[in-house]
Amino acid sequence: MEPMRAAYITKYDHFNNIAFEELTVPKTADNEVLVTVHASSITFSDLALITGKPLITRPFMGLFRPKYRIPGSDIAGRVEKVGRRVKKFKPGDEVYGDISNVNRGGFAEFVSVPETAIGIKPANQSFEEAAAVPEAAHVALQAIRDCAKVKPEEEILIIGACGGIGSFAVQFAKYYQANVTGLCSTGNMELARSLGAAKVVDYTREDFGRLDRKFDAIIACVGNYSIYDYRRALKPRGRLVITGGTARQFLQCALLGPILSSKAGKRFHTMLVKPNADLDFIRHLVEDGKIKSLIDRRYQLSELAAALRYYMSGHSRGKVVISIRT
Repeated sequence: MEPMRAAYITKYDHFNNIAFEELTVPKTADNEVLVTVHASSITFSDLALITGKPLITRPFMGLFRPKYRIPGSDIAGRVEKVGRRVKKFKPGDEVYGDISNVNRGGFAEFVSVPETAIGIKPANQSFEEAAAVPEAAHVALQAIRDCAKVKPEEEILIIGACGGIGSFAVQFAKYYQANVTGLCSTGNMELARSLGAAKVVDYTREDFGRLDRKFDAIIACVGNYSIYDYRRALKPRGRLVITGGTARQFLQCALLGPILSSKAGKRFHTMLVKPNADLDFIRHLVEDGKIKSLIDRRYQLSELAAALRYYMSGHSRGKVVISIRT
């Protein structure tokens, strides 16, 4: 097989250390699937792996240099080859998945992964559309369903309602029949409504903590708010789930959340996602038209540095997708 092209890193840097190498196509173990990658999408963990920031990610990404040489965690592509113990897939199957917990490697033309790391791609989506789904949709679904345990008619606030995770969180909250309020910028208000938010708050003009209504659950997908701001906006038995935002926001919730939870009757959670646990469930929702992916911009693999800079700006509406094969 011809060598494959891949984005390759050897040290932490601010996008200046990304090389594009001709590498040997990875071998496929007995329980693995070789996937021809057609598209990937940028995640926060990709940014952390390439830059080494924030520093709290270093224990997972490598203390002094990147633990993984080829970034890329969300993939969509076609099965090229299967190991002899693989039962679920065959060559030609169109698949998607989050490979962040199996050594990554999505910013390459081929990747070998265990069959448990991927699922059949939604039939009504292109490879680019499907690549925008795995990590963000899993975080959003598990935040809504498992952490916040959202119930019908509850009042739910989604902070960052038009971002990669937030756009899915709005849709999942609506799917579980909640009354959704989206927090976003002025220019994204109509988009938030189109995703399913019944009410929209412009964070540049209003403080969500001082609204005349309280929320049963808040899903914070972005932001740098104090945990006390969140506590003020929650109902007496309200739940906060932090899925994104600044390191300060995560640390404050992790350190103070248990104390405040025991005192106030409210619950404060940081999100730990189970990758790929719901790939089939999400696929069915996508195919039934209940959930859709939102793509802001598309870049070629050679434009990865520009894509990362745009993603880092924090203004993307939905996902930033990398086309590997066109």
